[in-house]
Amino acid sequence: MFNILGSACKKGALGIREISCSEAAKGNYGQISAKLLLNQVDYSLLWFSYIHSPFGGLHCASFFGIIEIVAGLIETEHYDIDERDFSGRTPLAWATFCGHEEAVNVLLGQEGVNPNKPDNLGRTPLSLAALKGHGGVVDILLRRDDVNPDKPDIYGETPLLIAASYGYEGVVKILLGREGVNPDKPDDCGRTPLSFAVEEGHEGVAKLLLEREEVSPDEPDNCGITALWIAASNGHEELVKILLGREDVDPDKPDNGGRTPLSIAVQEGNERVVKILLGRKEVDPDQPDNHGRTPLSYARRRYPMMVDLPQPRKMATTGKI
Repeated sequence: MFNILGSACKKGALGIREISCSEAAKGNYGQISAKLLLNQVDYSLLWFSYIHSPFGGLHCASFFGIIEIVAGLIETEHYDIDERDFSGRTPLAWATFCGHEEAVNVLLGQEGVNPNKPDNLGRTPLSLAALKGHGGVVDILLRRDDVNPDKPDIYGETPLLIAASYGYEGVVKILLGREGVNPDKPDDCGRTPLSFAVEEGHEGVAKLLLEREEVSPDEPDNCGITALWIAASNGHEELVKILLGREDVDPDKPDNGGRTPLSIAVQEGNERVVKILLGRKEVDPDQPDNHGRTPLSYARRRYPMMVDLPQPRKMATTGKI
């Protein structure tokens, strides 16, 4: 292996990919290092390399997007077009993950290919393309009627939720335009694409989702946490304003622990968000959580130097924490 990799390194990245594919194509799986490849693109998959499953020539060629080798190997008819490797990924999955549109088209054109075959984490080729923000690949896949556009992985995360969490506006637009995509579908923790977009501060994605009537911006997750609560917790002022501008958002809705958006904003020291929330008459600055702690008591306990309020009610009029 060291001789092969050494020779490849002398030729640069092109040499590494060509020699790796060549050795894999010969069936010399021990002559290439799956770790070497994956270390550059997806650290989370490294542990899968300890599972002895094939990472063959077609996987390798698809990984690098070398069309000539992909086409050549397919013509030999010795390869299972849907064979899964150590991570559970097919050649198509690797091509979509790495954004190789031409390779994706070639693989999709093969008889018997399953465009929905999931990897070990339940992620389909579409989910993998969404994960990396490859809008062109997403568009190619969604042109097929047999592609499930809303298939969740083992965590309940759909392609749309994944794209929203990373802020890929272009991919989100494409997915929202496809029939069969639920824009408000929660994962196993009850979190929706909107809640993920809000947490990461992706205003553009949040606005796209809020344009859809099916999206319920005040729907809590399994912990009772709403999108506004998340925005307040992370100090995303503009998103707080956007959400407060909707009539279907309760500005004082507590989580399962009784903490309101104001409580969490105070606890996290997000003073500007606190002032915005205190501008709403529906917000009660004296509302206690399940442990009897009010927003002001959080401020006094965690940030004593920031508090100069002798009476709780003064908070409502001064807006200071």
